[in-house]
Amino acid sequence: MPRLISHMNPFLRGMLLIAAIALVVVLLSLEPTIGALFMIMRIAFFLAIAFFVFLLWRERRGDISNWSTRSQWAFYGAAVLIVFTLGIFFAPNVTVGGPIALMLLIVLAACVYAMIRVWRDEHRYSL
Repeated sequence: MPRLISHMNPFLRGMLLIAAIALVVVLLSLEPTIGALFMIMRIAFFLAIAFFVFLLWRERRGDISNWSTRSQWAFYGAAVLIVFTLGIFFAPNVTVGGPIALMLLIVLAACVYAMIRVWRDEHRYSL
């Protein structure tokens, strides 16, 4: 039997593993547990993103403090709006779909564009 599994196509082996896990979940009626784990993972993913952004900010805050006040407001405003938008997207018991999801993606894209634009404007060097 181990030889059969070791010589099996990796894709097929993965699909059989997923089917076995799904069968165990259905037979033992673990759907509420899976839902709770999914909600915890959504919150953990949001916190991981926030921690990563915090580490990036902490590394570059000396650079940002030398920028003009307008650029600082635009950069930090876009960052706060990104965190707020991701908070809406990852909030437990909130279903985001259709036009609302599109709107959230447009807001995220506009904020990322604003942050990149401010960053590039503040890092232009002239003689």
